[in-house]
Amino acid sequence: MIGMLALLPCWRVAHARVPLSSGKAADAPQRHTITFDRYSLKIDGRRTYIWSGSFHYWRLPSPSLWEDILQKMKSAGFNAVTMYFSWGYHSPRKGVYDFSGVRNVDRVLTDAQQAGLYVIARPGPYIEAESNAGGLPGWTTTIKGMSRSTAPDYTADYRQWLSHIDAILARHQLTNGGGTVILYQPENEFYDGSNAGRAYMQAIETKARADGITVPFIGNDDGTFATGVGAVDLPGYDSYPQGFDCSHPQVWNPGRDFSAQRLAQKKSPLYFPEFQGGSFDPWGGPGYAACRRLTGARFERVFYEANIAAGATLQNFYMTFGGTSWGWLAYPGVYTSYDYGAAINESRQLTAKYYQQKLLGYFVHVVKPLTDTVRLAVRQPTNKSLRLDGRANPIHGTRIYILRHADLTSNAIDTSHIWISLPDESASQKGGPRGSRRVLIPQKPGTDITLDGRDSKMLLAHYRFGHQRMVYSTSELMTDIARKHHDVLVLYGEPGSDGETVFQYRDRPKVDVQSGRVQAHWDATSRQLQLDYVHDGFTRVKIAENGRELLLLIGTPQVLRNLWRLGARSSAVLVAGPHLVRTATLKPASGRPALVALTGDTDKPTRIEVYAPAGIERVSWNGKDIPLTRTGSGSLIGRLPGPQPVAVPQLTQWKRKAGAPEIAPGFDDSAWKKADHRSTNNPFWHGTEPVLDADDYGFHQGDVWYRGHFIATGKEKGVLLTAGTGADGVFTAWLNGHYLGRGASGRYMDDSQYFNIDRSRLAVGKDNVISVLIENMGHEENDDSNNAYKEPRGLISASLIGSHAALSWRIQGNRGGETPIDPVRGPYNSGGLYGERFGWSLPGYPDAAWRKVTLPNRIDHPGVEWYRTTFELHVPADQDVPMALKITDDPLRHYRALIFVNGWQFGRYINALGPQHVFVLPPGILNPHGLNTIAISSWSTEDSGGLGKVSLVELGNYLTSLRVRLVRSPAYDRPKYSEHQNRGSSVH
Repeated sequence: MIGMLALLPCWRVAHARVPLSSGKAADAPQRHTITFDRYSLKIDGRRTYIWSGSFHYWRLPSPSLWEDILQKMKSAGFNAVTMYFSWGYHSPRKGVYDFSGVRNVDRVLTDAQQAGLYVIARPGPYIEAESNAGGLPGWTTTIKGMSRSTAPDYTADYRQWLSHIDAILARHQLTNGGGTVILYQPENEFYDGSNAGRAYMQAIETKARADGITVPFIGNDDGTFATGVGAVDLPGYDSYPQGFDCSHPQVWNPGRDFSAQRLAQKKSPLYFPEFQGGSFDPWGGPGYAACRRLTGARFERVFYEANIAAGATLQNFYMTFGGTSWGWLAYPGVYTSYDYGAAINESRQLTAKYYQQKLLGYFVHVVKPLTDTVRLAVRQPTNKSLRLDGRANPIHGTRIYILRHADLTSNAIDTSHIWISLPDESASQKGGPRGSRRVLIPQKPGTDITLDGRDSKMLLAHYRFGHQRMVYSTSELMTDIARKHHDVLVLYGEPGSDGETVFQYRDRPKVDVQSGRVQAHWDATSRQLQLDYVHDGFTRVKIAENGRELLLLIGTPQVLRNLWRLGARSSAVLVAGPHLVRTATLKPASGRPALVALTGDTDKPTRIEVYAPAGIERVSWNGKDIPLTRTGSGSLIGRLPGPQPVAVPQLTQWKRKAGAPEIAPGFDDSAWKKADHRSTNNPFWHGTEPVLDADDYGFHQGDVWYRGHFIATGKEKGVLLTAGTGADGVFTAWLNGHYLGRGASGRYMDDSQYFNIDRSRLAVGKDNVISVLIENMGHEENDDSNNAYKEPRGLISASLIGSHAALSWRIQGNRGGETPIDPVRGPYNSGGLYGERFGWSLPGYPDAAWRKVTLPNRIDHPGVEWYRTTFELHVPADQDVPMALKITDDPLRHYRALIFVNGWQFGRYINALGPQHVFVLPPGILNPHGLNTIAISSWSTEDSGGLGKVSLVELGNYLTSLRVRLVRSPAYDRPKYSEHQNRGSSVH
């Protein structure tokens, strides 16, 4: 990363810590400048290519793991992280804000700074992100004014949010020396360029500036706010070439060429606030493996390099780590996993996409001329099925060529020679422009450049680094290190492909091929050294000229997966072998050889090789010195241990209890809220009384119960219920304890369900009860400021057919409503099931009286059952073992389960719909070193319910420097309310 690491008083490569004070009174935060032009962003005047990934801290509620993700991003070559800040996540009710514990924004911003990452902040107010209500708080569904507008009530509310979040972001800005926030996005995907829309956008920007935000504003509105009132500083484009349907991962779309947008932008660089890093997957979708295939490593190569060809110098990939929509965080369109098919999967493991992003991230990090280029006129390849784009740095003369298929979706394997343009020093005329000459490459007879289907190559010419001048290479550059007398260059190509690299030297150099097969040819006339080779394994070549050396390392993408570059400029370190290298710190030692201290992970016993600056004789790994041997290339090699096997317990000791006493007619609902409102601010209300919308009564998340009382006349034929659940939601109804049936509602609530009444079930002249359990799949997003997130949830209307008997309703959702009884886990963690309200999901619940049960367990009647078990884990403190809970069952059985892990709701499961059957349990929520409690509610919506086989599965095993602290909430791990006040019996 340019700029930031150089500012720190102690050398820290991968993860630069907060600047240390010297103890002098004059010490003060060092301020920095952030500027830009049409080419790139500038940090303190230095041009910087921003290579960023999206990460949602609120989708990983284990703060110890934030550092894990951020370190992995930095190790992959990212120099920035883009974060949404969810208003609803921090505000359970109007005027209340929480930034503690799993909501500690100060901590995540500090973690980013310590990891050496810039931060691009996106605080909304609206964020979308496939999140419940697009990140707007549930309590805002009841305000009268239009969201994302200048309505006075909405304005007062969002200003309060910005006052809180802006204060935190402001003190972490790079401009004032408090942190690494470099860009700020007011609003999100806001395309309303009307006068009213512009007034709203300007009001947010004015508020942010008043709150102390000094960094540039960015936008992702496709240019809507590039000029005029409400204009941002850096307009940007969101682009998802493959869309959001992963059901046909083998089918590609060609995407959009942004070259014209780059040429049109005269004042700011081409910026992608969101470029496709994967895709969300809907309920019933093909699963995230398909999304990862659709947007895999080849997609990244082709489309991310196409952006470079267009001239982009700020790219953010959505998502780099998706995480988990735990609790009720999701909007109705997606399930619990938000893996997104991202480079780092939901269980925090590195995928093939990660390694491809590392290749490109390292490239844009070291090739500084890339930040200041113009389009280069090129001669197209001899094979017309291919396309060549070129960019040139007018100051350095560096050329970047991107070779790809003319049809980006092509699966064909094509070969060709290409023409490249090189500055011709001999053609320069005094006082005139330097000439250029075209060269056809490869030059070796019988060889050419091969491009696989759906692939791309990014080649360099006239590239200078350290003391070296690379004329061109048909291999791709991964990274380089420029040192005083010893430079390092890493190149790669597909296995079995030919490679040709040419260097310029004054004098004939000495070439020492230390491994691999390389042919060297010196041309005394042109003073050029040509190396010919085949990409196969790991090739090492040492080239020496006039006391200066170049160590050339040539590999394949597969071989270079575990090659890590940490640090900046001449102090950088290359490390080969470990599964992950997180940090590297150079430590001078008094009276002893200097040390490079490495931290990281291994997944097996591993050979480590370190290419360190001169004078380094010692290497430590996770705090322990490694016995070393010096190689002929000057590197240090040693051995690292791997992890020990971990026993994964079988989940066999289960207990069960019926969990829907609300079905019984004698259940006492007198403490429930009366659903008796006669009017509402909800714009979807059609005048039906009473208002039954759950949001109107403060219940915004999770399942909700209604009990309707009426005095039967004996003429009742049926009941007509209309409910709002969101897509794929259901509701079930009972009359006097007897099942009536189930219903479902789509997004737009235009379906009602009629339930026939068996008159023999009526108590004529007496109180009768209709019990209705309704699923709230979450609130819609609010894409177009259309108030869609206010679509009612819960009952919308209810009427008896055949009778005019009056129905009076009571409603119960999550206990406490907008004041959750568990502020640690927060408002999204639980809903209105009886077991949730009375602590059955908590680890401290006394379940000794529950019945033992063996899974799978079949239930032949609709209702709710709860299942609990405990188990112990004994994972060594220095191992990271991602684990998940797996449910296996016949998809013909109809039930919906909520999975609670130590009180945290980490899974919503629909057996007949899917696709999710495996639920990741992050350490910190899961206790790796002791007792854990699993509680599962199963809502059988038909007569074929129950719960399938439940097992714990190991997803990986790593010996690591990572240390995880449990997210503790001891004050809220035991029930707070007695069940004795509800004396109605259960019907099963």
